[in-house]
Amino acid sequence: MAVSSSSWELPLVAVCQVTSTPDKQQNFKACAELVREAARLGACLAFLPEAFDFIARDPAETLHLSEPLGGHLLEEYAQLARECGLWLSLGGFHERGQDWEQTQKIYNCHVLLNSKGSVVATYRKTHLCDVEIPGQGPMHESNTTMPGPSLESPVSTPAGKVGLAICYDMRFPELSLALAQAGAEILTYPSAFGSVTGPAHWEVRGPL
Repeated sequence: MAVSSSSWELPLVAVCQVTSTPDKQQNFKACAELVREAARLGACLAFLPEAFDFIARDPAETLHLSEPLGGHLLEEYAQLARECGLWLSLGGFHERGQDWEQTQKIYNCHVLLNSKGSVVATYRKTHLCDVEIPGQGPMHESNTTMPGPSLESPVSTPAGKVGLAICYDMRFPELSLALAQAGAEILTYPSAFGSVTGPAHWEVRGPL
């Protein structure tokens, strides 16, 4: 909740957690309910996780379900931002970039929308998760995903200057240092970690 005093009030932000499926419309409905609740409570900015749009059953389905930034799904989220009058951090959109026809690979893209539904920043994940997980087998994000070419400068939002990153990026401190030195006040690492990798990176708590 917002914390206030007689002279100032801290901005309220919402961090939304969802369990994505291959059904993009089902996922949108779940995300929209959380965003509308955030707006009702007075949040100025709502954060959605990596793979908020979908999590597919296999790499081929991931490529099939992906969309360009100008596609139908992102327009639905833009309309949601306009409807609710808040900013949206879309933490990891499966983006078909301009080089899709040549590469047949996508980008893991962190999209920031303002309250008018306009895209104000995009960051394409630079550090792809290619790891061997004990008891779970290999994870090779690079099989379907291209690394992004650069960092995005911190963006001024109603909650402060936001630095954009994604998930596995957190293992590379130079990225967060560069964002902080560029003026970031909030560092974001929207994530879709699994049952093994999640506890290895985050403090995991049970139900309250």
